[in-house]
Amino acid sequence: MTLTTNRPTVAVLGPGGVGGLLAALLSRSGHRVVCVARESTACALREGGIEVRSGLFGDFTAAVEADTELREPVDACLVAVKHTALDDALTRVPPAALGDALVVPLLNGVEHPAALRARYGPGRVAAGVIRVEATRLGPRAADSGSTGTPGTAGPASGPVVIEHGSPFAEIDLAAGTASRPRLDALAAALRTAGATARVVEDETTALWAKMAFLAPFALLTTRYGLPLGEARTRHRAELESLVAETAEVSRASGAPADPAAAMARYDAFPPAARSSMQRDAEAGRPLELDAIGGALLRAAARYGVPVPVTARLVREIGAAGH
Repeated sequence: MTLTTNRPTVAVLGPGGVGGLLAALLSRSGHRVVCVARESTACALREGGIEVRSGLFGDFTAAVEADTELREPVDACLVAVKHTALDDALTRVPPAALGDALVVPLLNGVEHPAALRARYGPGRVAAGVIRVEATRLGPRAADSGSTGTPGTAGPASGPVVIEHGSPFAEIDLAAGTASRPRLDALAAALRTAGATARVVEDETTALWAKMAFLAPFALLTTRYGLPLGEARTRHRAELESLVAETAEVSRASGAPADPAAAMARYDAFPPAARSSMQRDAEAGRPLELDAIGGALLRAAARYGVPVPVTARLVREIGAAGH
């Protein structure tokens, strides 16, 4: 199967905030979308679809197909689960079922593309980065657990509700070892659906560009339980240190970094903005601390870059028992 039509079939593994938004946008624009999720979520999707609430895209409901496992080849598979659930979620997408589908992870962190290439083959996997604020509000299964174990979740009713809070949904795709023409076709499909999508040349630069912004934002807001506006004011010296440390690790990893531009972007962000890690901490969900803070520390150690403020915040967040 090749990604050459204007309406490729797209699987979405993990229809949460990010995956649910993209699934709904793609469905609304005429694509066949298959969401892969636990049984309770799959039932809710089949019965009620995805309800999107968005200032940018409007309020709408989109119908999608849903199953607990991918059972047929598709053109592309967007992997949009939290890193904490990645290993369990991937069991729902057997390599043999994919055909020659393009696998595009939209996860936080920088280490996951290697793991996905080991599972699905280097020619199938293209790294992706998304910048968006989107939250799944419901419905919730009776057990509200996060293990993703088939058959253990309770019933869920009503549509899957996605609140899109940012005035943008920007996606960078880097072919790396995958087919550039197929990635161009997927980017075009995402643009037709309403997202801002582009194909970039360098995977390392794309992944670290997000990491360099996300890591200070996530670590600072989670550590102090504050929205960005208060955190950047009350803990500005720490924010500046985090930005400087992350920039040094980014450069050592082979990606450019601009600390001044990063600080300007933090200052321009809405003061009420909260990181996804902070939201997870407040809700008692597992944190992507290892995928973000841990990955940053491992890269720093690999290149001999001192990151004392980052290390302290990672340690303190971990000690808080989130």
